[in-house]
Amino acid sequence: MIPVQVREQNPSMSKRASRLDDAARAGWLYYVAGNTQDQIAAKLGVSRQSAQRLVSLARSEGLVRVQIDHPIANCLELSSALRDRLGLKYVDVTPTDPGSDSTITGVAEAASAEIERWLRREEAVIIAMGTGRTLKAAVELLPRMECPQHRIVSLTGNIAPDGSAAYYNVVFTMSDSVNVRSFPMPLPVIATSSGEREMLHAQAMIRPTLELAARADVTFVGIGDLTEDAPLFVDGFITRGELAALRSAGAVGEIVGWSYDAAGLFIGDITNERVASAPIPSRRTSLVIAAAKGERKFPGIAGAIRGGLVNGLITDEATAGHLLRTL
Repeated sequence: MIPVQVREQNPSMSKRASRLDDAARAGWLYYVAGNTQDQIAAKLGVSRQSAQRLVSLARSEGLVRVQIDHPIANCLELSSALRDRLGLKYVDVTPTDPGSDSTITGVAEAASAEIERWLRREEAVIIAMGTGRTLKAAVELLPRMECPQHRIVSLTGNIAPDGSAAYYNVVFTMSDSVNVRSFPMPLPVIATSSGEREMLHAQAMIRPTLELAARADVTFVGIGDLTEDAPLFVDGFITRGELAALRSAGAVGEIVGWSYDAAGLFIGDITNERVASAPIPSRRTSLVIAAAKGERKFPGIAGAIRGGLVNGLITDEATAGHLLRTL
């Protein structure tokens, strides 16, 4: 895990700062993204010898220890611009690896670092967790911790359509390394009918979990795309026909199963009436942070921000730049 932290730079040392920016970027590509020096050279447009020197400089300057303790100026500027223009309460922008098509690398590490910061608080907090590949990767990076003062609550059910445990439900994964009180949602992700959902939510063991989720201090969610191979469809939660109907109705993304359009408005009368997930906690009382990046997710991320479904974002440079150009 190599998160990026802020350290003050002397404005008069712009040339040296630029050189250190390059070294920090090379260090990130090498130590976080796992690139070879040849790959770094190609991505940064320098010779292999220059790439090697930049990685060495990152180490000799103390930028690389267990973490890179150096600001990447563009990431910081993008973070500030997103906060100011879009009114977000929290933004963390990570470097983009130009040669990777992963929707996890970098963002998962940054999300893990932010989750860890909340877990290390002394005062008791309620942390609500969504689901998905990015969040699962993030919680797998968490160190072993003793946090009995906190409560972790799942926003979504943990039962897959075939009755097995939902693979990307993260609360159980989180409990493997973090000693914290956990409140899973023993429900299917999507019920067979709206009546079944209402009946399940009325159960005595479910109501307290829903109430706890509504009081979350911070919430971490992923954003699922609704392209032809959307995770909701690939993982078996909705049918091909339901996916087509959602797309025809203008759905561009989903958060813990709740599908919404480009304006961030929930889509009615297709699958949302059967979603067993808790409502997304109020952005007036909870910091709701989405961890997502990538072209497939551009519409979903933009819609979530337009509709005020989230008020925090962890993403990468390319996605941040797209949002600033289009929102």
